[in-house]
Amino acid sequence: MNILYTDDTICAIATAQGGAIGTIRVSGKEAITITDKIFTPVSGAPLSDREPYTLTFGHITNEGGEIVDEVLVSLFRGPHSYTGEDSTEISCHGSSYILQQVMQLLIKNGCRAAGPGEFTQRAFLNGKMDLSQAEAVADLIASTSAATHRMAMNQMRGGFSRELSALREKLLHLTSLMELELDFSDHEELEFADRSELSEIASQVETVIKGLVNSFSVGNAIKNGIPVAIIGETNAGKSTLLNALLNEERAIVSDIHGTTRDVIEDTMNIDGVLFRFIDTAGIRETTDTIESLGIERSFQKLDQASIVLWVIDSTEAKVQIDALKDKVIPRCEGKKLILVMNKCDIANDATQSECLKDLPGVTIINPVSTSEDSGMNYEIISIAAKQRKGIAELQKLLIKAAALPEVTQNDVVVSNVRHYEALSHALEAIHRVHDGMSMGLSGDLVSQDLRECLFHLAEIVGGEITNDEVLGNIFRNFCIGK
Repeated sequence: MNILYTDDTICAIATAQGGAIGTIRVSGKEAITITDKIFTPVSGAPLSDREPYTLTFGHITNEGGEIVDEVLVSLFRGPHSYTGEDSTEISCHGSSYILQQVMQLLIKNGCRAAGPGEFTQRAFLNGKMDLSQAEAVADLIASTSAATHRMAMNQMRGGFSRELSALREKLLHLTSLMELELDFSDHEELEFADRSELSEIASQVETVIKGLVNSFSVGNAIKNGIPVAIIGETNAGKSTLLNALLNEERAIVSDIHGTTRDVIEDTMNIDGVLFRFIDTAGIRETTDTIESLGIERSFQKLDQASIVLWVIDSTEAKVQIDALKDKVIPRCEGKKLILVMNKCDIANDATQSECLKDLPGVTIINPVSTSEDSGMNYEIISIAAKQRKGIAELQKLLIKAAALPEVTQNDVVVSNVRHYEALSHALEAIHRVHDGMSMGLSGDLVSQDLRECLFHLAEIVGGEITNDEVLGNIFRNFCIGK
């Protein structure tokens, strides 16, 4: 499918399978005419003669005049529709048979089955929304928490676009003054702008872009989940803990050492915060090639995690801490580390306290204690994962460790990797502009960096994207019917 080809009329089932009601969307210059061919109103004029934004009750009939279903048809006329084109939406019963029958009738009469995201793609191409707003549609559909919903809603309603538009205005003002200076460079008596004023404008733009770039760490965590690595020795209870946190049997639990040989990932929403839990292979010395690969991946996941749950079997606490502390603690610098003392129901508290003295700054462990030493910050909690004892308290610790700010619908937070990359390039360009002005570089060199900054900002909303492949890559991850 040529992504820029929009002369044909498309149709798609826009609702999930299994519901009581199913909706089929039709969009294109022949949308109303084609729908009229298969739809007979119970009373009144055909759709082509009706006012837009109306519902019409009637029947879908096949070539033999047999009624397929009783339906309601919504009518929209371009450019005042989602796609900016003439559109209809057929609401029928949710039977997969009925939906497929209606789709076949539409296709036989001139429609084409839409590709993923093609309706939103047409909305973008017809100027109904910019590219960042179009991408927010997919994020809104995929939102799993209040925070992800707010981020997507703000972006879809143009919050991010308005922020970029304000930046663009400042950059265009700066560019015009620089270009004017170049045009009249041979008239030394003319002064169009004070360099200090231009430098101040560049500094303001740089501050805003830097703030947007820095917001990605929060936005990415909210959207994709905060990565939490569950690490420890074999049989410490890591998989049992994962199952307890998820409240389902996600990982195989066994008394046999080395059961988990690869990482297992799953997400859970805890009090509105999405966490991505990663159960890793138990860390121990082994000659098993497969198990060694799993242990290597365990350390890779530890490096990628923001929060680390070091699970320790309280009945063998000293042995496990001595074996792993030199491997684990150095890798946790800059991360939130939580020592999870498992099997506390069968362990001796005094023994636990004694063995933990080898870790810097720890004095108590029951129920929770905090330690800070040489920049290392960790907390300790005693649990019994098999009995789910202490799980609620551990979840509270995870929320505390996440430390995510409250996001409102008015907050502009970057969560899209493509946007982050474009903003990072824009930040580099405006930084060069600021440095160039400080060093007194010629206007033509500074102007080139200004234009580059404008180009990268325009990439986000789609103003500079002409490559069909780039657009195709963005929209192919949308669901069918949107």
